[in-house]
Formats: sequence, C-alpha cells, structure tokens
Amino acid sequence: MPGYIREEFARRLRRVKGAYREEDVQVVEKPLLKRAVGASALGNCMEWFDFGVYSYLAATIGKVFFPGASPGAQLISSFATFAAAFVVRPLGGLVFGPLGDRVGRQKVLATTMIMMAAGTFAIGLIPSYATIGIAAPILLLIARMVQGFSTGGEYGGATTFVAEYSPDRRRGFLSSWLDFGTFVGYAMGSALVTLLNLALSDEQMLAWGWRLPFLIAGPLGVIGLYMRLKLEESPAFQQQLDEHEKSLAQKSAGSEFKTIVRAHWRSLLLCAGLVLLYNVTNYMVTGYLPTYQTETLDRSSTSADVLVLVGMVWIAVLITFLGRLSDRVGRRPLYAVGAAAMIVLAIPAFLLIKAGGTWLPVLGVLILSTLLAAFAAPSAATLPALFPTAVRYAAMGIGFNFSVAAFGGTTPLVTEALVNATGDDMVPAYYLMVAGAIGLVTVAFLPESARLPLDGSRPMVGSREERKELIDTSHDLVRYAEQRSPSP
Repeated sequence: MPGYIREEFARRLRRVKGAYREEDVQVVEKPLLKRAVGASALGNCMEWFDFGVYSYLAATIGKVFFPGASPGAQLISSFATFAAAFVVRPLGGLVFGPLGDRVGRQKVLATTMIMMAAGTFAIGLIPSYATIGIAAPILLLIARMVQGFSTGGEYGGATTFVAEYSPDRRRGFLSSWLDFGTFVGYAMGSALVTLLNLALSDEQMLAWGWRLPFLIAGPLGVIGLYMRLKLEESPAFQQQLDEHEKSLAQKSAGSEFKTIVRAHWRSLLLCAGLVLLYNVTNYMVTGYLPTYQTETLDRSSTSADVLVLVGMVWIAVLITFLGRLSDRVGRRPLYAVGAAAMIVLAIPAFLLIKAGGTWLPVLGVLILSTLLAAFAAPSAATLPALFPTAVRYAAMGIGFNFSVAAFGGTTPLVTEALVNATGDDMVPAYYLMVAGAIGLVTVAFLPESARLPLDGSRPMVGSREERKELIDTSHDLVRYAEQRSPSP
C-alpha cells in the first residue's frame, strides 16, 4: 500500500476508533454496479450529444438566427447564446443539488434527462429569423437556458451517483466511464454534423439540414430516461437517508447553500479550480476549435469537423486507461503532470493546428486531446470525494456549476472576442496556459483520494474476498497507528 494511502487510511481508522468489522464494509453487487455505471454513462452520452451539437453548428446557427450581422458578429452572437446556457447552470445546481440530497440521485437524474431532451428538441423546431423576426433568437435563448438549467443538475448528480456506487480501489476507472460517455456523445454529434455537411449543400444546411441533429434529441431522450428509471439509489445515499430526512427536511435551498459555503469553502475552491482546468480545455477543444478553424483559419467545415472528431475518438480511447492509472498512482500526479504539460505545450499545439497539410494539425489536436483526457479521466472520481455524502450533490452543484458558468462555457465567447479584438490567432493558446497555471496551484492544495472511502460513506469493495482483505488490512493499520502513538 503506498505511503500516502497508508497514512490517510490510518487517520480515518482512528476516527472510527478501531479496525473495520464485516458490517462496516459495503460489498457492491456486480450486476448493480454495471447497470449504474452503464446507465449513467449512456445518459450522459445522450445529454452531451444534445449539448455538443450546438458547438459544431455555431457558425450555421449564427447565420440562421442573426442574419443581419457581420460574420464576426454572427459568430459572437451565436457563442453568446451558447454561453447563456451556462449562466443559468448555477441556478440549476442550486435547485437540483439539494433535491438530489433529499429525494435521491436517481429521481433528479431522470428529470434532467427529460429537460435536456425537451430543450434540444425545441431548438430544432424554432423558425428562422427570416420567418418570425426577433422572436427567433429569443426562443433560441429560452431553449438554451432550459438546456443549461437541466445540465446544472446533471454532471454533479451523475458523478455523485457513479462515485457512490464504485468500489474504492476502482473508483477512478469506473467513474471515468462517465466522461467516456461525454466524449462519445460529442463524437456522435461531430460525426453527424460532418455527414450532413458532406451530404447537403450550404443552402440545404441553412434551410433545414441544421435542424436534424436537434430533432434526434427526442428519441435519444426517451432511451436515456428509460435507462435512468431502471436504476436503484446509491448505497451511500441509502445509508444516510434517515439522516438526510432529519437534517435537511426543514432547510430551504438558500439556507443549505449558506451552510455548505461556510462549512466547505476550501473544498468548493478546490472543486472550482479543477473544474476550470478541465472545462476551459474541454470547451476550447469541443466548443471553439471547430469554429476557430473555419472562421479564423478559413478551413472548410468538413475538415474542421473531422479534425475535432479525431480528437474526440482519441479521448474516448485514452480516458478509461487514464482513469485506471489514477487508481494506481493517485489523482494528484495525473492532474499535476497534465497542468504542467498544458503550460508547455499549448503554444506548440496551436502552431501545429495552424500549419498546412493534414498531419501537423492532426498532431496539434491530438496533443490538446491528450491533455483534456488527463483532466477528464480523474474528475468524476476526484470532485465528489471533496464533500461528505449528506451534502455531496448540492455542494457539487455549487462548486462545479459556478466554475463552469464563469470560465468553461464562456471560453468560446471570450476567446473569439479576444481574437477579433487583438487580431492574434494565438490567443487560445495563451488562455489555456493561464488555465494550466491555475490548475497547478489548485493541485498543490488538493488532498489525495485514490483508493480511499468517500467522506461519510462506508468503505466500498467489489467482492467478499476484497472485503476480507480490507478488514485484515485495517487491523494491520490499527496496530501500525498504535505503534506510532507516543506511550502515555
């Protein structure tokens, strides 16, 4: 057992005043575990297919809903509407987070699935500006805000649910499947838009082709909802259900928000720093890079979409391997190496993307995608571990969504505005370097959580044999702690 894990394990055993007994350790049944991870990842895949399609169609949407503006203003207006969804994300987190801690993770995740599908489907039905005038961008804004409100309860809830179901030794690997679903969803959206661009003319895409990806959201939402309704509540939530009812039933969302901020402000800051690192990189690659290539580098939309699709597939290949690696070496080393590499490699990556030909831009995108995978892989296991079970969903809703709203979702808008204002097409690289520096500072204060029980939850194992091994280890660690204690 690595030294940092032995020390932390011994500290936690002292807290419970003794070695583990058989009833202290939760064995997760494999069929339930597979269903929980699979349904959460599949639902996340479908939600982020819906949310990600907007990124790949940003330029087209700008022409449909803001036709009187210049190309640059169209793009900024489209990204402003994209960013608007992130403005309401914290509100969604404040509403759905406390609900998830009161009524259960599964019920709230089913609700967010319905809302996301409805908001995305509605975008595909909105008439163009040429048909209904100013009402068109207003309706687009409303639909985007419905998407953002639902997403405010999605990622925090899904990560909480999977983390609470996962055995401690494999939490990094199993939780990484959630973000695997995210990037598969992005890849599906990118592939569909690419096929449409190949099959349809520019006139057909502007007239009706852009609507098709949004209209697919209806059937996908029904599938995701069915999967989530089949889930059972997590063992950690079931364990503290009575305690939740006693401690939270009389609290309003506002009072709970104040309590969480006062009691867990350090963890909230750490969560915000890690989310900034992950999501600035995420939305730079998935949200801004396709448009950067078409509008700044004057490449065809097809080549831009294919390049981003290559990056998404590469992340999907890497992410579960990096999640497993985080279980072995720890979450902190993976974040630290990735953040340092971001500072060093951001400028070379964008120079490669700007280069002519095929393979140099591909290499540049693969560099950024590898860094993004390094941040995505440990996130779903690391962020929930910052908070105790009783407030985990609500605290994730606060820390995650406020950071995404302020830094992640605004990345395409701010970056495009800075490129237009300065004329410097290397601004995206500088933006990523700043995010990397903030990430390094955050990691310096981050407690290691790999292979350790979640705060407020019983130790989780995947088999009875592993439970026996853990109990034996706890007895050894108690003796280890007693030997290190000074004699009276």
